[in-house]
Amino acid sequence: MEKEMIVVLDFGGQYKQLIARRVRECSVYCEIHPYTIDIEKLKEMAPKGIILTGGPASVYKEDSPSYDAALFSLGIPILGICYGAQLMAYKLGGRVETAPLSEYGHTDVTIEGRDSLLFSDVLPETTCWMSHTDYIAAVPDGFRITAHTANCPVAAMENASKKLYAVQLHPEVVHTPEGTKMLRHFVLDVCGCRGDWKMSSFVDTTVQALREKIGTGKVLCALSGGVDSSVCAVLLSKAIGKQLTCVFVDHGLLRKNEGDEVEAVFGPDGPYELNFIRVNAQDYFYEKLKDVSDPEQKRKIIGAEFINVFEKEARKIGRVDFLAQGTIYPDVVESGIGKGATIKSHHNVGGLPDHVDFKEIVEPLRMLFKDEVRQVGLELGIPKNLVFRQPFPGPGLGIRIVGAVTPEKVTIVQDADAIYREELAKAGIDTGLGQYFAALTNMRSVGVMGDERTYDYAVVLRAVLTSDFMTAEAAEIPWAVLQTCMNRIINEVKGVNRVLYDLTSKPPGTIELE
Repeated sequence: MEKEMIVVLDFGGQYKQLIARRVRECSVYCEIHPYTIDIEKLKEMAPKGIILTGGPASVYKEDSPSYDAALFSLGIPILGICYGAQLMAYKLGGRVETAPLSEYGHTDVTIEGRDSLLFSDVLPETTCWMSHTDYIAAVPDGFRITAHTANCPVAAMENASKKLYAVQLHPEVVHTPEGTKMLRHFVLDVCGCRGDWKMSSFVDTTVQALREKIGTGKVLCALSGGVDSSVCAVLLSKAIGKQLTCVFVDHGLLRKNEGDEVEAVFGPDGPYELNFIRVNAQDYFYEKLKDVSDPEQKRKIIGAEFINVFEKEARKIGRVDFLAQGTIYPDVVESGIGKGATIKSHHNVGGLPDHVDFKEIVEPLRMLFKDEVRQVGLELGIPKNLVFRQPFPGPGLGIRIVGAVTPEKVTIVQDADAIYREELAKAGIDTGLGQYFAALTNMRSVGVMGDERTYDYAVVLRAVLTSDFMTAEAAEIPWAVLQTCMNRIINEVKGVNRVLYDLTSKPPGTIELE
C-alpha cells in the first residue's frame, strides 16, 4: 500500500510546521516544501492534497512569493491559508486589497457554508485566530463565500467542484478551537485520505529502506544519548546490527554524570547489537570555545568539531560509508527550508563539509516531530525512561551558558541543573513538562552570604509545556518548589548568589536560553 501524502507549500509563514503537525495528527503523512518547488516535481510526488501557507507579503506586489496558476488546474485538492488564500483568489481572477481594518488575534467568525465539507460540524459562530493586513475583496468566478467576520467579508471561500478551498483564518493554531476539525475535513473528506499512517508502519518501512540503502556498508552514528540520537541508533541497530558503530563524543558539555549513563545503556554491557566507542574530548572542545560568546558561533563551532571528531574516529575504524544523525523535522524547519527564515542553526542539519570522507548522511528521523520520535522509540521497545528522557540540544551546555564557556561555568550549570531536576522529580511534576533545565547567565550581581559581600552569577530556571517543540508556554512551577530550588542552588553551588525563573513563551523566545 502506497503512503498517502499532503504537501505544504511554504510562502514564508511562521506556522508552516504547525500545519504539517496537525495533518499528521490526522494519521496522514505530510511534508513541507518551499514555494519555489517546480510544478513538475510536485506532480511527480503525487500528493493527495496541497496546503498553501500564510506569509508576510502582499500577493499583488511584484516581488512577492508566487506560484504558477496552473497549480490550481492539476485536479489536486488545495487549501489556501491566509496568504495562501489570497494567492488563490489573486491567481484565479479575484481581487486582493489592503483591508480597511486589519485583524489580529481572536476573532468571531460566522460560518455561512453549513453544507461545506470544510465546516460540516463547525459551530455557526466560532472563534478563530486572524493575522492579516490584506483581504480578499472579491472572490474569483466559480467560488462562493463560506465564512465572514465583522471586518472580513471573505473569511473563507471555496469552489467545491474543483476542490479548491481557502480560509483567511489560521486553523492550525490552538487559538482556533475548531481548527483541527477544519483541517481534518480537508485531509480526510476533501482529499479522501485513509488516515492510516502509523508509527508501526514507519518503523517497518524505514528499517527495510535502511537495509536497502546501506547494503553491506558500514555506518557511523552520532550518539549523544538524547531521545533523537538514541532512537536513531536503535532503529539502525534493528536494520543492520554490527554494521553500525555508535560514537559517543563527551564534549564536556553534558548534564551531570550523563556520559557514564549513556555508556551504561549503549556500551558493551547494554542490550543493543552495535559497536560503541566513547571519545572523551572535553579539553578539546573547551579550547575551541575559549572566549566565544555568540550562541550562533558556538553552535557552528561545536557542530563543525563534531564532524571532525567523527572523521578521525572513522579513520581509526577503517572503511565507513555513511554518517547517521538523529536530525528531526523541527531542526530542519528552524534551520530554514528553501527561502524560509533561519531561526537558529542546528549542528546536524545542512549536509557534509567537502573534506569529510563519508559517502553521505543517513537521517532516518529527519521528517518526524519530537513526539513522533518518541512513538517510534516505543514501537522499537526502547525503555520508557529513555524514550521520555528530557531533550538535550546537540551543543549541550555550550548554549545554556550565556557568554564564554569555561570548565568552571560548566560545573556551575551542571550542579544547578541536577538540583532543579531532582526537586521537580521529588514534587512529582517532572513528567508533565515538555522540557526543563537550568541555564547560566553572564550576569554577576552583588549578594550577601554569611554576612559577607558576594559578587556571583545568576542561574535561570526554565520549564515549558509543549507537544511539538515548535511552540511552547512557560510552565507554572509551584512557588514552594521554586523556593526550594533557589535555596539549594545558592547554598550548594559555588559561584551562584541569585536564581531567576524564565516566563518567556515560544514565540517570541526559543525553548533554549542562549
